[in-house]
Amino acid sequence: MGLDITTLRVTFGAVAVTLFVLFYLVSYRQTRSAYSGWWCAAIAFIFVGTIGYLLDGTPQQVWANPLANAVLVAGTVSVWAGARTLRTTRPAVVQLAAAPLLTLLASAVDDPATNTWSGGPVFLGMMALTIGLASWELWHLPASYRRVQAPLAVASGLLALLYLARCIVFLAVGQDGYVFTTYFGSATSTLVTMLLLVVVAFSAAALSAEQVASALRIRADRDALTGLLNRSGFLDVARLQTDRLARAEHPGTLILADLDFFKAVNDTYGHAAGDAVLQAFAESATTTVRSTDIVGRYGGEEFIFLLPGATVSRSEDVARSISMALRTYGAAPGLEMPTVSYGITAIEASDYDLMAAIASADRALYAAKAGGRDRAVPAPRIDRSTEAVAAEAREAGRLGSQ
Repeated sequence: MGLDITTLRVTFGAVAVTLFVLFYLVSYRQTRSAYSGWWCAAIAFIFVGTIGYLLDGTPQQVWANPLANAVLVAGTVSVWAGARTLRTTRPAVVQLAAAPLLTLLASAVDDPATNTWSGGPVFLGMMALTIGLASWELWHLPASYRRVQAPLAVASGLLALLYLARCIVFLAVGQDGYVFTTYFGSATSTLVTMLLLVVVAFSAAALSAEQVASALRIRADRDALTGLLNRSGFLDVARLQTDRLARAEHPGTLILADLDFFKAVNDTYGHAAGDAVLQAFAESATTTVRSTDIVGRYGGEEFIFLLPGATVSRSEDVARSISMALRTYGAAPGLEMPTVSYGITAIEASDYDLMAAIASADRALYAAKAGGRDRAVPAPRIDRSTEAVAAEAREAGRLGSQ
C-alpha cells in the first residue's frame, strides 16, 4: 500500500505548527536571540510551503506550486541564517533572497499550470545547497556548542544529501522515472523530512538553551562597567594560558596596572566621571594589546594583563603605549585623565606559577607607586639557585638558634 501524500502533508503541517509553538514558547520568548528568531521563521516557512502543495491538481497550482517551492527554500535559508548568527553575523539580504527568488523564477517559467514538478531541478538543488550550508555552519560552531551541535549538523547533512540525491535522480530519469517515483518521490521524501525535522527542531531547542547558558557564563565572567574579564574570569583564562606556556616552555609576562590618585577623580568630578575614566582605560588597553593578550579588571581601579610570548621589555613598551592612549583619550571637557603605575613580571621567573607571578607584579607595582608613580617597574628576576641557597641558610640559622 502506497503512502498517501495528502495525508502526509497535512501531518507534516501539523508537526510544523506544533514545533513552531513549542520553539517560540520555550526558546524565542526566553532568549529573544537572532538564532531562535531565524528558527521560528524557518518552521513557519516550511509550514506555509507544505500547505501550498495541498493545492496540487487544482486550478490554483499555477501560483501555489512556484510559491510553495520558493517558501520552502526560504525556510532552509532561514536555518542557514540562524546557524550563521551563532558564528559570525547574519548573511546579507542578497544572500538571503537569491535562492528563493531563483527557485520562484524557475518554477514560474516551467509550465506550473500543468506540471506539478515545475522548476523541480532548481528547487531540489537549492534545497540541497542551503541545507548543506546550514550543516557546514553548525559543524563549525565554537567549542562551547560542541555538546549539542553534532545531532543538528548530522541531521541537516543527511537531509541535504537526500535532496541532492533527489536532484541527481530527477535529472537522470525525470519526474516520472521508476527510481525517482519509487524511492525519491514526494511521499517518501515528506516522511523522511518530517522525521528529520523533529530531530533538528529538538536539537535546535537544545542548542538555543546552550546559547543562553553560554551568554550567562560570559556575563558572569565579565565586568559590567568595562566589559573586560573580571577577576575570576581572568584567573580562569590565565591559568589555561599559563599551562600552555609551561608545556611549550615559552615566555610570557604579567602586568598589574593601577590608576594613580583615582580617588581624587571621584572626589573632584563625581563617580560618573570615575566610571568614565575606568572605561577609557579599558578601551585604551584593549586597543593597544594584541588579540592574543588577556586583559581583566582586577578590582577597583586595578587592572591585570597576561601577555603570552612577550618579554619584559616588550611589556614596558605596551605599558607606555597604553598610558599615551589614555592621555589622548577624548574625555569630558575639564576632566584630566590620571596617570598609571605598572608592575611587570616575567612568567617564567615564577616557574609558570600564575599566583606567584601576580604576587611578584604586585611588589613591582608597589615599587612603582613608592618611586613616584606614572611609571612601569619590572620585578627583579628571581635566581632560583641563589634563592635556594638563601633558604637553606635561613633554615640552618633557625635550627642553630633553637
